[in-house]
Amino acid sequence: MAHPEQQYLDLLGRVLDKGDERMDRTGIGTRSLFGELLRFDLSGGQVPIITTKRVYWKTAVKEMLWFLKGGTNIRELLQDNVHIWSDWPHARYKRETGDDITQAEFEARVLGDDGFAQQWGDLGPVYGKQWRRWVDSSGAEHDQIATLVDTLKHNPSSRRMLFHAWNVGELDQMALPPCHMVYQFHVNSRRELNCLIFQRSCDLFLGAAFNFTGGAALLVMLAQQAGLTPGELVWVGGDVHVYLNHQEQVREQTSRAPRPFPTMRLTRQPSSIDAYRIEDFEVSDYTPHPSIHGDVAV
Repeated sequence: MAHPEQQYLDLLGRVLDKGDERMDRTGIGTRSLFGELLRFDLSGGQVPIITTKRVYWKTAVKEMLWFLKGGTNIRELLQDNVHIWSDWPHARYKRETGDDITQAEFEARVLGDDGFAQQWGDLGPVYGKQWRRWVDSSGAEHDQIATLVDTLKHNPSSRRMLFHAWNVGELDQMALPPCHMVYQFHVNSRRELNCLIFQRSCDLFLGAAFNFTGGAALLVMLAQQAGLTPGELVWVGGDVHVYLNHQEQVREQTSRAPRPFPTMRLTRQPSSIDAYRIEDFEVSDYTPHPSIHGDVAV
C-alpha cells in the first residue's frame, strides 16, 4: 500500500510537470492546477505531519489554537514564539509609513508597545473573528465553533455541520482573505468524525503542510469534545500552486522517500474547545527528513 504522503508528493510533481505558469498578485509567479483532493486516515492515531521535510508541528497547532480563541492580532502569536503571520502587517507598516525596519524590529515593537500592537499588529477580521464572532446584518454575533460542537454532541447526523470564513462584507478589511475557507464535518455509523477542508488557494510547498497539521489537530480536539473518535481528513484544493521561487525546493522534497507518519494524542480532556493548550498535544515517532527553506510570498 502506498504511503499516504505519496499523494501529496505526486501532487507536487504534477504541478511542476503540468501546472499552468502565470503571474500572481505577489509578482513572483506560480505553476498551478485547479481542483485536487487528498485523503488522510486518522483512525489509527496517525496524523499527516509531512515527513519529507521537517514540519514545525507545534507552530501549526499553536496557530490553530489562536484561530479557535478568536485571535486576530499577531502579538498573541509572537508571545507564543510564532512568527508565520508577521510578513503581512510588517509589509503594510513599511508601505504606509516609509519606515524600512526589519521584521525582527517590527515584531519587537509589537511585543513591547501596546499602542503599536493595536495599530499595526492587528490583521483585521481574519479567521478567528469569523469563526467565533461572525456579525450578521442585524448586528448579532454568531459563534460558529460553539454551534458546531453543540451539533456534534446532539445532532451528529446533521448535514449542516460546518463553518467558514469567507465573509464577503469584510474581505477588504483582512490582511489576507481566508485560504482554508470552509470546514465541513460528518459522523459515520462507527462514531468516527470526518472533516473536509476546502481551500480556495494553497501554497503547496510552504502552506499545505501546516494546513494538514492544523486540520488534524482540530479534528482530534473536536472528536474528543464530542465523545467521538477521529476518522478521515479530506482536503480539497481549488487553486493549488508552487511559487516559481520554490521549484528547486520542491524537486528536492519529491526526491525523498516518505517515512511513517507520527501519532498524535491529547494528554488531557479540557472542559471545552476553548481550553486547549499546546502542552495538551503529544506527537510521537516523528522522524522527518531535514527542513527545506523557502521564502513566503507576500
